[in-house]
Amino acid sequence: MQLEEREPPEFLYHGTVERFLPSILKEGLVRGKRHHVHLSKDVETARKVGARRGKPVILTADAGRMHKEGHTILLSANGVWLTDSVAPAYLTRT
Repeated sequence: MQLEEREPPEFLYHGTVERFLPSILKEGLVRGKRHHVHLSKDVETARKVGARRGKPVILTADAGRMHKEGHTILLSANGVWLTDSVAPAYLTRT
């Protein structure tokens, strides 16, 4: 997979489902068994991703602030934004 470190848009989005929210709001988004946390450039894409597991919940990641504070955010060749984790302080429910 080709990855390029890039300055992200101000906000990126993550689709999930309600049952995962308590853990996400406590621990943030973690990669688990994946290589990275996946973020979308728009709400609609995040909604489709979240809908794979049920009724979607969309989280907004303050990617601009993350980048300014030194977090690495990569852009994959297929347009998915990737990072190691997103702390709860950078997340809000959309």
